[in-house]
Amino acid sequence: MVESNPSNVVDLPGLRDRIAVFRERGHAGEILARMLEQYGKGDSVVMAIPAGGVPVAKVIAERLGLPLDITVVSKITLPWNTEAGYGAVAFDGTVRLNEELVERTGLTDEEIKQGIEKTKSKVGRRVRNFRGDRDFPDLSTRQVILVDDGLASGFTMRVAVEALRKLRASNIVVAVPTGHHYSVTKMAGEVEALYCANIRSGWSFAVADAYEEWTDVEEEEVAAILKPSIEA
Repeated sequence: MVESNPSNVVDLPGLRDRIAVFRERGHAGEILARMLEQYGKGDSVVMAIPAGGVPVAKVIAERLGLPLDITVVSKITLPWNTEAGYGAVAFDGTVRLNEELVERTGLTDEEIKQGIEKTKSKVGRRVRNFRGDRDFPDLSTRQVILVDDGLASGFTMRVAVEALRKLRASNIVVAVPTGHHYSVTKMAGEVEALYCANIRSGWSFAVADAYEEWTDVEEEEVAAILKPSIEA
């Protein structure tokens, strides 16, 4: 069972420890938008983490009447398992490794170096494709609503927050449809507020289990969603 949450965490008690609570990412965005109503029509900006966070963030931005932007961060994946990450790289070049996990995997220095370089290349490509030549908005006086499609270990989200803090973002709200209780609690200590509709606990956790329909989000779909923002 989910234990008590920090005071800056907002969830939906009726969805705790349940699976298959969202039809797909758009439906999850609708539920989060209702939870975030207080931020509507204000001076906030919705920042999506690609790729999976973009369809969620699109709905939130539309429902709240807020601009949609992107925070490109990507996990550094294991050579033998592209679903598992041992670190993350952000759009500004910030690199963080999960040292405890790296030690357990037995990765060599050369394998780690190659993983970082490969991820940097991926992040650079996504920045060009998704943001174009646009500068980042001034985040020093704006509410940032940082969105992904789930919070598993939370490592990628923490790197995203670190990079946004370097851009002087002083007020960051994390919004995710689903998350593990441990990661939600830990992440809450690094941001001003955290909204998570479906908090789950236990040894086994997969973001995909919160969705009835789960598919990879291709870069072409992300680019199409963000195109109006780039051209604005």
